[in-house]
Amino acid sequence: MTINNKIRLGIIGSGNIGNVHMNIFKQLPEDVELVALTDINYPLAQKCAAEHGIPTTYVTNTELIEDPNIDAIVIGVPNQFHAPLAVQALRAGKHVLLEKPMAIDAKAAREIVIAQRETGKVLMIPHQMRWDWLPLQVKQQIDNGSIGKIYNAKVGWFRRKGIPGWGTWFTDHAQSGGGPLIDIGVHMLDLAFFFMGNAKPVSVFGSTYAEFGPKKRGIGTWGTPDWNGSYDVEDLATALIKMDDGSTLSLEVSWAVHMDTNSTHFIHLMGSEGGASIIGNKAKLLTETFERATEVELVTPEKDEGGRIRVSRHFIECIREGKQPTTSAMSGFTNNLILDAIYESSRTGHEVILDWNI
Repeated sequence: MTINNKIRLGIIGSGNIGNVHMNIFKQLPEDVELVALTDINYPLAQKCAAEHGIPTTYVTNTELIEDPNIDAIVIGVPNQFHAPLAVQALRAGKHVLLEKPMAIDAKAAREIVIAQRETGKVLMIPHQMRWDWLPLQVKQQIDNGSIGKIYNAKVGWFRRKGIPGWGTWFTDHAQSGGGPLIDIGVHMLDLAFFFMGNAKPVSVFGSTYAEFGPKKRGIGTWGTPDWNGSYDVEDLATALIKMDDGSTLSLEVSWAVHMDTNSTHFIHLMGSEGGASIIGNKAKLLTETFERATEVELVTPEKDEGGRIRVSRHFIECIREGKQPTTSAMSGFTNNLILDAIYESSRTGHEVILDWNI
């Protein structure tokens, strides 16, 4: 680190998510110095660097990764490049903040886990939703025993008309690994395991559907469509996941669906002593008092700094203190293992038993 103890940060990817990270880390000037940027579209990297005051741009990823003045690297590029770049950065002695999903599939995720273990560097997946105020308050109640054992959970995210970047890497299986399941479903899996604690998933049954994308319907506002491209991913997925302690988790996600929804994510936790529900930006704790159903509404404070700031601070803290992130390489591997199993189950029509060998 530099003499002033700031983490010197390099960013790979100047697209939408790269800009999100640039804007967030600029709000932490006492902790982070943005020192370098690269993108396959080099003129875009130069433009973004000028806008964000980043002094150095590189033509190639390798140049940035091998820069000795960089302590940590943010990777925000299409899914197919996550594992190769993360492994290269870890083995170059860099800490890594790696956008979700951790890898395009479980095989690639295993490579990242092995590289992280062998190098001892921090590898974190920035699942910012678990750092939002409402999930943190619900987790506090789970940890103090108010909800008891969570024996069933239902999570999901329905977008009625939200296919991103039709024809771009988002809808190309070779580059993305899948559709809404790997895009937004991975966030909901992360939240579920955040709440369910040490429950270990053992089997998966799932189905996927593509009823909108192939017809060029259900198009959303994220990304710019390429009508000369292709669509070979799902636009809705559903799954049931069973844990080693007998608990269950159901997952439902869509990019496009004929359903009365307004792009809302939801979490319903069913515990032996109480429950919790988060729907969009509203949350409730639920229980029974004097034989009456009772509930307490949770409201996010107006001046809350937001989950992305907290997740970025956690990354910095893990680097400085040598701590394991809450969303570590193993948590990313768990998600990839389940995602692969859902796709396989949909393809075969059978339950899939998870293989935890690394």
